[in-house]
Amino acid sequence: MGYYDTQQVCLNGHQTTDNYHRSPEFRQKFCATCGAETIHKCPNCNSEIRGDYHIDGVFDFSRTPVPIHCENCGADFPWTKNKEKLSAKNFESVSVDHFKLIEQICSRFHLVVKQLKIRHTNRETLVVNDEYDVQDLLHSILHIYFDDIRPEEWTPSYAGGCSRVDFLLKNEKIIIEVKKTRASLKDKVICEELMVDSQRYRTHPDCKKLFCFVYDPDGLISNPRGLENDLNMKNDDFEIKVLIVPKGH
Repeated sequence: MGYYDTQQVCLNGHQTTDNYHRSPEFRQKFCATCGAETIHKCPNCNSEIRGDYHIDGVFDFSRTPVPIHCENCGADFPWTKNKEKLSAKNFESVSVDHFKLIEQICSRFHLVVKQLKIRHTNRETLVVNDEYDVQDLLHSILHIYFDDIRPEEWTPSYAGGCSRVDFLLKNEKIIIEVKKTRASLKDKVICEELMVDSQRYRTHPDCKKLFCFVYDPDGLISNPRGLENDLNMKNDDFEIKVLIVPKGH
């Protein structure tokens, strides 16, 4: 039999995690999307908001829907009015934010790695030991949402040389760069490499956005949020997003 975890949601209805207890590293006091305070209990009856249903050995990549009423007392959650307004506009077409979708996928990557370690009767699994393992697993997950994924695409020459990017989403004009920390690849080196990468990828004809995913399972980066803030950038014709996962070591 499985069990329900708890989800954490901001007062505007943005879910931060549906594995509040099982993966505490994803908790946030304030919403990364809108800055509102987050809660994991009903303000009316103090019961926890039901989250992911977990069964050992079974992997489910979907997110738990954010409820609009408390299942224990029936009271409206603070975000219910906003949800109802959105429902009233369901006739309007909604465009997919592919950049945000990639961020959501990568933000849950560590959960996927942890789940893969739990296999029925100890069957063989993918062990994420190095950067190539990260690329292989992420490539597989991206196929759920994207049709045209071009691995190891060559970039045009920059500063006398050229290199390959990890993934090019040609239709979405997004390049995904993947790195995994190790003893010789920590804060300073990661920062330097990503700065060079960002300049190089600006010259790629199919790149309008660069997503840099840094997998740091051993917590080798001392200030992940600071590094993200230093490198994130957005202007009229180019955007860079750096995401370090997991945090909270």
